[in-house]
Amino acid sequence: QVQLVESGGGLVQPGGSLRLSCAASKTIFFTYVMGWYRQTPGKERELVATITRGGNTNYVDSVKGRFTISRDNAKNTVYLQMNSLKPEDAGVYYCNGFLYTPYNVGASWGQGTQVTVSS
Repeated sequence: QVQLVESGGGLVQPGGSLRLSCAASKTIFFTYVMGWYRQTPGKERELVATITRGGNTNYVDSVKGRFTISRDNAKNTVYLQMNSLKPEDAGVYYCNGFLYTPYNVGASWGQGTQVTVSS
């Protein structure tokens, strides 16, 4: 069973915007804090943003004020609105869920969605 499906990535110029979507299974979506992670070549996944079932959000400092994480409980979907994109924002973005420790995730990693920021 596919538990996480990311979409919405693409090629965008610096300063542009993208909205990523993560369709999650009902079990994952309503059990865990949901997060967006980013992976770049030669580096491990980095947690970018989180949202709780109650809608509380947190962000890594580098994206504060530019990225917004949200969730639609009717669709079991979490979103990441990315504005004012910079080249350093590029990478493969993944979603997953966790209980207490952000890197102790509850599901198998999906395919991710590629974000490229370039002129």
